[in-house]
Formats: sequence, structure tokens, C-alpha cells
Amino acid sequence: MADRTGIFAGDDPFALARDWVAEATDAEINDPNAMALSTVDADGMPNARVVLLKDIEDGAFVFYTNYTSAKASELDQSGKAAFVIHWKSLRRQIRARGIITREDGEQADAYYASRSLKSRQGAWASDQSAPLENRETLERALAHAVETHGDDPARPPFWGGYRMTPLEIEFWGDGAARLHNRFQWRRTGVDAPWEIRRLNP
Repeated sequence: MADRTGIFAGDDPFALARDWVAEATDAEINDPNAMALSTVDADGMPNARVVLLKDIEDGAFVFYTNYTSAKASELDQSGKAAFVIHWKSLRRQIRARGIITREDGEQADAYYASRSLKSRQGAWASDQSAPLENRETLERALAHAVETHGDDPARPPFWGGYRMTPLEIEFWGDGAARLHNRFQWRRTGVDAPWEIRRLNP
């Protein structure tokens, strides 16, 4: 597409996404990899929350969570999700929709091991999304996790990653007079070629 130049140029949407995240890392004060993840429950009721994007692979986006959480239940049930990453300082955003699979192997082990000790211990302590009687109950659970799993806890069996393989990715950039630039990458399946088109603001 002739007018897809500048920050939108390139033939690989994942490389382009990595470039945008790298630029945001220098521009955003906190969590340049924060993304709003959307799911639906078994009744079709939508849900959204902010999670951290941890890897952009050659064909997918990867994030991690507790498998007992509401988001995990909805991801497993539908096998689909969407997200948006918005960088106010750069006046850009990325939106994506796609197919979800679990990352529950060596890659998840390696990422868990790279986290701070307190974060690893906290993963054992939290029954994410379940009702909590009070803060003291959580602190007791953390103390028990520390006592039980020590200073080098293994990844909990109920904690791991998800990989989104997108069927749509949209790159959005702010434009003068609200005439924003939007380029949508679409494909009919995970192995199909991308179709790229410009969208109206």
C-alpha cells in the first residue's frame, strides 16, 4: 500500500509491533507493555482488564496469569480474545483479535523464574479472582507459601501463559483534525496471508 510509510511501514506486523513497544519503552513512565485484554464469559458477557504483554513472537503475543482466574476461565472456554495497547505519550495504539492457546511448558517456566522472588511467592499465595475475606487472610497465605516453597519456588501448576495468534491487528496513529491513520492487517486463518487495508478514522 503506497501510503503506508513512516511508523506504519514494513511487511511484518509482529516486527512493527515490537518496534512500537520499543519506542514506548523510552516514552512511557510506567508499564509500556500494559494492554487491556477483553474476553467473554459463557453467557457472552464481556470482560476487560489490564495485563502485561511479555513477549511478541514471530507469530503471536504472549502474556501470563493464574489459570484459576476469571480471565483464564473465559480464555479457555472461548479460545478467543482481543486486546488494545494505547500509548498516550506517542498518540498510538495497537488492537488485535485472535485465537488463544496456553503456554504451559519450558517458556512459562523460564518466564516465571525470571520474576522477582516476591512475585513468584505471591503467585502461590493468591487464588486469583476468588472472594477474599480480608487482607490478613492473603498475608497468611503468603507467609504459608514462603514457608512451604522457600526462596526458589517452582512455577505453580495453576500459573502460566497464554499465546494469542491474531487474525486481525490494527495500528492506529493520531492525525491532525482527528483524521487518524488506521491500518488493519487481516487474515482468514492463522496460516493465511495478511491483507492490509487503510480504514477511515
